Amino acid sequence: MKTVITYGTFDLFHEGHYNILKRAKALGDYLIVGVTTENYDASRGKLNVVEPLMDRIEHVKGSGFADKVIIEDYVGQKIEDIQKYHVDTFVIGSDWLGKFDYLKEYCDVVYLERTKGVSSTLKRAEEFQIIRMGIVGSGRIAGRFIAEARYVSGIHVEGVYNPHSESAREFAKVHELDMYEDDYDAFLKKVNAVYIASPHETHYEYAKKALEYKKNVLVEKPMVLRKEEAEELFRLAEDNGCILMEAIKTAYAPGFMRLVNMAKSGLIGEIKDVEACFTKLTGDNTREFMDKEYGGSFTELASYTVLPIIKILGCNYRNIVFNYYNVHNGLDGYTKAIFDYAEATGTSKTGLKVKSEGQLIISGTRGYIRVAAPWWKPTEFEICYEDISQNEKVYAPFKGDGLRYEISDFVSQVNGYGGDVFKLTQEESVTIAGIMERFLMEHRKRIK
Repeated sequence: MKTVITYGTFDLFHEGHYNILKRAKALGDYLIVGVTTENYDASRGKLNVVEPLMDRIEHVKGSGFADKVIIEDYVGQKIEDIQKYHVDTFVIGSDWLGKFDYLKEYCDVVYLERTKGVSSTLKRAEEFQIIRMGIVGSGRIAGRFIAEARYVSGIHVEGVYNPHSESAREFAKVHELDMYEDDYDAFLKKVNAVYIASPHETHYEYAKKALEYKKNVLVEKPMVLRKEEAEELFRLAEDNGCILMEAIKTAYAPGFMRLVNMAKSGLIGEIKDVEACFTKLTGDNTREFMDKEYGGSFTELASYTVLPIIKILGCNYRNIVFNYYNVHNGLDGYTKAIFDYAEATGTSKTGLKVKSEGQLIISGTRGYIRVAAPWWKPTEFEICYEDISQNEKVYAPFKGDGLRYEISDFVSQVNGYGGDVFKLTQEESVTIAGIMERFLMEHRKRIK
């Protein structure tokens, strides 16, 4: 008898789950299915699991393919299970390609191509909809989004839109997507939500049309480059009953919210200064410098560095002074923006041609909080005092690229069972758009 084993969360059981169990069973005579616990899912960064363990087990049993159902609860259990049950073949979806090659020491490992078109569920709670997400754009961040989305329950990436058909086709092929389109209207009719990861200046038009189609929208940072555009999009979203969210991943990271809350609790006294720096060195022919109108370090990176300033000091700054160094094509290779508040100051430093210490420092009257680079992917920070023996380190999870946290919040908001809008409020997104607009206006005036 040939024994096959597979594992999964099996939340909101859908056609893709059904088909992988069917195909796994066809590879042998006896199928064992491991269903993960909530704690194990959380430990490996799987977010937003809706249904309890016993319901998910019943979904698997109800498929009719499982001869035995077991519970997976810890890292390394797969090796033990394979040996314990004398397994011949381990089966998993191709989106995990290469991840489980280490099991080849114990049995055959088979990666099955995933089922396309899994948006209809076989059995799920009626109040939850699976988000059929379409991606606008096929660049680096779009690929990372797909990789991170697999860690969030309740979302399926359906396809990609790019006005350049060949780019869309190649992206869909590489990422095994159901469809691709170079016609935006046709694309919007095939999804119920969009993730906009196109060039900065295109965000507004793509988001506006999607909202007019009554699609939920998640927009890469910066959401838009003008305050008035941000206000209009939020009004349109509200009028059409849609979710509109800006994808600044740091805002949704567990460690960042803990950092902000601890800083504002009075732990380090009254906050008088927030200084955030994000620099990376890039070539002249990169996307950041090819766009001569909207490229440069500030539009690329300031969404991150401005975020802690306005989260901690607020949106009501009195003035901003921009100082920058331009490269040969007139774009800023390094910018320092100084924010003036009534009782405090904030400094944002962004660079693509200048390298600096990429840390976040929050200074108060009793102490300060230091977050080392990359602070925008926060895993730990230190609360520091005059008496260094009182210093304390705080740790927090940050899995993968971190996009799974914003995706999870987006799914929760769409389904109305959670999602923390306070992590990045409408006012804060509008403020960031206004800061981008002000920078671009001043920068263009000075280089003329």
